[in-house]
Amino acid sequence: MAAASTYPATTGAATGSSTRANSARANQKERTRTAIVAAARETIAAGGELTMPEVARRALVSEATAYRYFPDLVSLLREALVGSWDSPRRVLAPMAHSDDAVERIGFATEVLLREVLAQQGAIRATTAAAVARPGAVRRTGRRLGLIAEALRPLEATMAIQQPARFEQLKRGLAIVVSAEALFTLTDLCGLTPELAIASAIETARSLTAAACRPVRRQASRP
Repeated sequence: MAAASTYPATTGAATGSSTRANSARANQKERTRTAIVAAARETIAAGGELTMPEVARRALVSEATAYRYFPDLVSLLREALVGSWDSPRRVLAPMAHSDDAVERIGFATEVLLREVLAQQGAIRATTAAAVARPGAVRRTGRRLGLIAEALRPLEATMAIQQPARFEQLKRGLAIVVSAEALFTLTDLCGLTPELAIASAIETARSLTAAACRPVRRQASRP
């Protein structure tokens, strides 16, 4: 009797070996990617120089390897920052008892600007990229969510009765409740971070209070 061919068994073994190798490579790639993101988060938390070479050093990979996973620093930072902030509603939970939009916006402004200070290396990098490449860098819209939640008590009043005024208030607050405003106050105006935050809070409160005041109607002339 002729010996049974071993070709099918050999092919099956080779296929299984190839599958395991592919799985191992995929797992290694995922571990490397995770290490790079974790290193970016460590660098952000450390408050040091935030560059791709520094992140690669912390991740124990080459700079070229880091760039194979992320085409630029901004794309890496965007992934590193995912999930690092609570939702606007959770942030404003301590103010849930208050319908005072002025108090709420003051609270939201402080929260946002302290987040910016804690992660300013990453935020400065993404802001600079957004300025250099308008439209090419996707922003998180963090400020807009916090402003909307802070002004939620006005949705049943001003937003309905004076929608244009309500939208203008939100636009004005988007300028003040921002990383750009904080950096302007610290870098250009020379304020300390604490004084800069206090100044931005006061401005946000003043804008909101002014918008909430009844509109004075001019007396008709005889």
